[in-house]
Amino acid sequence: MTFDPFTIIMLAVLAVLIFFMFRNSRKRQADARDLQSKVQPGAKVMTNFGVFGTILSIDEDENQVLVETSPGTVLTVHRQTIARVVEPAAVAAATEVGSVDADGAPEYGERVDDAPSDETPDTKKSDD
Repeated sequence: MTFDPFTIIMLAVLAVLIFFMFRNSRKRQADARDLQSKVQPGAKVMTNFGVFGTILSIDEDENQVLVETSPGTVLTVHRQTIARVVEPAAVAAATEVGSVDADGAPEYGERVDDAPSDETPDTKKSDD
């Protein structure tokens, strides 16, 4: 039985797609394991519905997590609604607004405002 080139190419594409599906599945499982290892009382988290808070306690039997969103406000959510653990952002001195390079030039992408601030912006009026 001979295969034409089109059939060989389609089988190769199918094999590549299956490979990437398994790879993506393993990556998701690893990310889920990593997230569950970080979910501990005291961790700052964000839920799937966008609520930020701090974990107070975890009930393994009921799969419930007590999350304090503000002082005195405690939510009971399912453990799987914890979307991610919020880690504090590192504040670097080099990323401050108005920072300059060693030669005194502004950083790439930084907006430089040379116009005086007391001026009103020009507006175009119609000829009507």
